[in-house]
Parts: sequence; C-alpha cells; structure tokens
Amino acid sequence: MRAIVEYTDYRKFIQDYYDERKRDSAFTWREFAQNAGFASAVFLKYVCEGKKNLSISAASSVANAMGLAGFEKTYFVLMVTYAHAKGDEAKMAAFEKRCALARAHKIRVLGGDEFDYYKSWKNPLLRELAPHMPGARPAELARACKPKISTAEVVETLEFLEDANLLKKDREGNYVQTDKSISMGSVDAVPIAAKDLQRQMGELAVKALDLPLAERSMSGVVLGLTQDAYERIKKELLECRRRIIAIATESSETERVYRLNLQLFPISERIGQCEENKVSGVGKNEMGR
Repeated sequence: MRAIVEYTDYRKFIQDYYDERKRDSAFTWREFAQNAGFASAVFLKYVCEGKKNLSISAASSVANAMGLAGFEKTYFVLMVTYAHAKGDEAKMAAFEKRCALARAHKIRVLGGDEFDYYKSWKNPLLRELAPHMPGARPAELARACKPKISTAEVVETLEFLEDANLLKKDREGNYVQTDKSISMGSVDAVPIAAKDLQRQMGELAVKALDLPLAERSMSGVVLGLTQDAYERIKKELLECRRRIIAIATESSETERVYRLNLQLFPISERIGQCEENKVSGVGKNEMGR
C-alpha cells in the first residue's frame, strides 16, 4: 500500500487499506466497521463508494482501526477535514495544514509543490526571468521585476523553485528550467490556488493600465451570446492560447517577461431567468443576497 501522503482522498485510502487486508486474510467490512465503532456493517463500504460521508469526529476512530498513529493519524484526519471544508479559503487552509505537517516530517505531499507554485505571481515570473539573466544576483533580479519585489523575496522564491524541481542550476551556476511548461496538478486544491493566482494577475493587469500604450495591449468587447456560441468561443480561445505558446517557444531568447490574460465571463444574468424572476416578483438585488 502506498504511503499516506500519496493520497488526497480519504475514501481511496480506506478502500486501499481494506483491499490489502482482504488479500491477506478473511477481513470483512463488518469486522472493519466493528473495529471502528460503527453499528452498521456496511457503513465504511458506503463511505468508500461515496454514498456516505465520514465525519471529522469519527475520523480518529477509523484511523485507529487502520492502525494509524502519530503523524499518519493526524494526516488522515486532515484529509477528512479537507473533504468537509466549505469554500476555497477553508479548503486551502486544510490543505496547507497537511503540507505543513508533511514538511515537518520531511515528507512531500502529492500536489504540494504545485499548490505552492500557484499561490504567488512571483513564482511564474522568476521561473521565466532567472534563466534569462545568467549570473544575475538576487538584487538584480529583484530590480528587474515589475512591480518591484525585495531581494529576500527573490531568494525565497528561487529556493522554492529549486526545491520543487522547477528550476535547477547548470555547471556554471546559472538557472535553467527543468521543463518548458507546467501543467496543473490533479490535486483538487491546486485549482483553488490557481484561482488565487489569476486574481493576483488580474490586479497586476489593472495596474498595467498606467503603462504607455507601446508597452501594453489591452482590448475588450461586450457580446450577446447563446450557450452554444459561448462554448465555441471557449474552444477558439484555447486554440488561440495554444498557438501563442507555440510562437513564444519558437525562440530560446527572452527580452522581457509578459503576462497574457484571456478572460470570457458573464456580466448579466441569463435573460430567460430574468424574465422568470420578473414574473415571480423577484428582483436582481434580491437574487444576489
């Protein structure tokens, strides 16, 4: 059975534990449930199938039944806590606790590096910037960032990128990328962090409005769309992004690091829905509460 830090879903961990015990003995769901203190013989089976949820208060009992102790028991409880978390902030907090616990025991959490990477705009910036400024000291890299960041932030960011194997040093001590591009991890906490990164980049885009026109390209259009047209435009944007990445990677040279935001989002309610609300006497302001 894999190490517990390789799991992100407590249901999968319980199922794998049961399957392993079942292979080596006449272990049953009834015995498992009794060991964990449940009256229902099939409760844990239903948990693994997604038909029931394991409460945070019962997580310790299940951990004990699986023979978990110390760090592993705490980690299992945190997996259950994450599953119950409501909202992005609560989920991020629960995931960060798992990562901190693993780091304290010098163990890497699956998706932890990806999660941390998407938490700050400084990570993708320095991942692109450092390899194209060979020999540059952290203070020089800090001055090259826009907006400016401190030398200490540069040092901290570079250390993380090296630890996460996103940057490495060549024989001359210069930074090189380990991969040309990065794909989002499968851990469900990673898209939450990525959303926070998009928010940060959006804030940088607002500040970029003060740049000279020669240094920025910003435009927009308001469209009335059907759902079908929206889906087709989404595909077109994905294809456009693919072509832009291909252009950017044609050359290994870089003169400046840019951020490109592609955004398509609604600025009205569905028109049919608005008509229904009008008939029923529900106003827009009431809907937003």
